[in-house]
Amino acid sequence: MTTPIVKPISQANFDKLVANARSIEEDSYGTKVYLLENGDYLKLFRRKRLLSSALLTPYSVRFWRNAEQLHRRGIPTVVPLELFKLPKAGWTAIRYQALAGTTLSSLYEREQRISASLLEQLAEFFRTLHRMGIYFRSMHLGNIVLTPDNQLGLIDIADLSFQSRPLSRHKARRNLAHFERYLKHKGLMAEFPFKTLYEKVVAL
Repeated sequence: MTTPIVKPISQANFDKLVANARSIEEDSYGTKVYLLENGDYLKLFRRKRLLSSALLTPYSVRFWRNAEQLHRRGIPTVVPLELFKLPKAGWTAIRYQALAGTTLSSLYEREQRISASLLEQLAEFFRTLHRMGIYFRSMHLGNIVLTPDNQLGLIDIADLSFQSRPLSRHKARRNLAHFERYLKHKGLMAEFPFKTLYEKVVAL
């Protein structure tokens, strides 16, 4: 695994970088993700606590390393390009190329359903990740992309970890529980065939 270089960027150069960018995700602290003029994305990370593991390994570095690991395993994901240490203490950023395709949340919103073939593909995707020892707390329809060549891939991957062996059944169920909470939060449990997906991924 490579050790990416985090380059300090001045406020003036940061302002120049995002001068013509579009804010596509925000929180109470401001913009979290910019779409840059050249089509790249810039994602900002804030260290939430003074004493945190992010002090040693910022989330932007985890994001970069997770992308490398996924590519190594043949899982489609974003392409990291550059890391920055921002002038504000505890803030870093990563510039990356997006994963081409459509999120499953966009597909589901448009179709108001998930086809049997896509559900089977999603179940196999879960099984593949679990066999590879990949645990993704933020696994939900908005972070899974159907690529133009009909593969499933992952985005927003800072909150992802790798084990040296397949996930235990208990941990696989926990991963599915995160997915279920997303569906409940979005009010999709009544329509989405989660029980069928669950049974396909984790045999009861």
